[in-house]
Amino acid sequence: QVQLVESGGGLVQPGGSLRLSCTASGTIFRIYAMGWYRQAPGSQRELVASITSDGNPNYADSVKGRFTISRDNAKNTVAVEMNSLKPEDTAVYYCNAFIRSTNLVASRVYWGQGTQVTVSS
Repeated sequence: QVQLVESGGGLVQPGGSLRLSCTASGTIFRIYAMGWYRQAPGSQRELVASITSDGNPNYADSVKGRFTISRDNAKNTVAVEMNSLKPEDTAVYYCNAFIRSTNLVASRVYWGQGTQVTVSS
């Protein structure tokens, strides 16, 4: 069993900041990559940022220069620092990870339950 738990969502004014964290737990052999997706009402789920096991980040064009993703391999945690937030950043943010479980040979993608981020004045 593997699960991802997010924290840090909430309400913030435009221009403000939030830090989202996600911790993976369970029968984990190796986490190859972790990241964040978001889904706004009426929109498709989209990649926000991801980071590989060797620390290479990838960002959506809409968040480059404002968001910073990081991970702590020892704690199986990924975080994203979101600065200069805009109303269009409002969405449910989902933690995502590509993980090999200790009791499985193949790896697969796991998802958190999501955390709401609302940017409004």
